[in-house]
Amino acid sequence: MRTLQETFLLYRVYLRHTLRTKIGIVMGVVQPVLYLLLFGPMLIKVSRTPGLDGTNPWQTFVPGVLVYLALFGPGFAGFGIISEVRFGVIERMRVTPVSRLSMLLGRVLRDLTVLAIQIVIITAIGFALGLRTTPAGLLLGVLILLLLGTGLAALSMALGVVLKSEDQFAPVVTFAALPIMLLSGILLPMQLAPKWLDVLSRFNPIRYIVDGVRQVFAGHYTTRTVAEGVVAAILLAVVCVFVGTRTFNRENA
Repeated sequence: MRTLQETFLLYRVYLRHTLRTKIGIVMGVVQPVLYLLLFGPMLIKVSRTPGLDGTNPWQTFVPGVLVYLALFGPGFAGFGIISEVRFGVIERMRVTPVSRLSMLLGRVLRDLTVLAIQIVIITAIGFALGLRTTPAGLLLGVLILLLLGTGLAALSMALGVVLKSEDQFAPVVTFAALPIMLLSGILLPMQLAPKWLDVLSRFNPIRYIVDGVRQVFAGHYTTRTVAEGVVAAILLAVVCVFVGTRTFNRENA
């Protein structure tokens, strides 16, 4: 109970600061919106290509863009904690009774709230462009995305605490995020890739999450693809939160 109270207290503090500035929320959706408006229309020409799920390309593309949002938003969450490390905020919190798990989860919940707001914006634009899904599919898809965001935000903050420098953090995260994105089928399904690339992508857990989100948005909830996506998201969240908590404990011991 105490950990929950501490987590909620820190969450409110960080969320209040984020909502006061708002620029992070706005800038986080700019690139996904550009993908929808400038790249999405080209998919209409190839909507009957095998692997693009029928005649509506938005059913494939919008879920992919949402995963992109959950990948790059929480994935760069560690930027903010670097300044806290530099100015001694983390060190001062260390001498308080606040648990290390609360120190991590309070920040993660803030990033999930921002991600949820951004998902609503992108989904609304997707519906305007032609996306169609059921309430159950939308809800399950969002839950999967939030699990993904939880894991990546925790891992990103752990990395920020370890590196302690924006100059090191940015290239490391960018170097890791680009191949993960390209091998996940975010923009186009990996079923369209050559055999060797399709096989290589199966070592990327984000691929299973992308495919799972697309399935639930299409109204399929009990398929193996959905199960694989849910399991991948849960395992990623659990492992990354564990790593993040261990890192906070070690770096602040």
